[in-house]
Amino acid sequence: MYNDDQINTVPRKQVAVIGASDASALEMSYAQEVGHLLAQNGASLLSGGMGGIMEASCKSAYQSGGITIGIVPGEKGNSYLSVLIKTRMDQARNVILVGSSDGVIAIGGGYGTLSEISYALKRKIPVYGLSTWNIPGIISCNSPKEAVMLAIKNDAGNLK
Repeated sequence: MYNDDQINTVPRKQVAVIGASDASALEMSYAQEVGHLLAQNGASLLSGGMGGIMEASCKSAYQSGGITIGIVPGEKGNSYLSVLIKTRMDQARNVILVGSSDGVIAIGGGYGTLSEISYALKRKIPVYGLSTWNIPGIISCNSPKEAVMLAIKNDAGNLK
């Protein structure tokens, strides 16, 4: 039996990065920077685990030594996932993805992204936006660094 003194746990922030599988070059650049910054600052990156924004952010985080968790619609995900969670739930997985996060960074996106944003806002999970939907409740950010800083509740001086 373990007691609290025997287990060394450091809580990691779990930040969902959401966005379209078909994204612009600027949005892909944002996703790469967000993934890198999350990894460098010890946060776990959650995503839908597929292509586009999801793959770009996961690749950058994974290559920077971070933990990437894909909550995928079927049984397969991108090649940059530390953990693959097979939901076999298609878009219904969006609820699991967002509900598992401490904060959400939305980059661009279509209606699937909008559904994730809506669920997060309804559950009072903060959403930080980069070139995404302009709706009440989203905290618009000017840079990936600002979005990550806010998502991990850190200040810019502590960001790596």
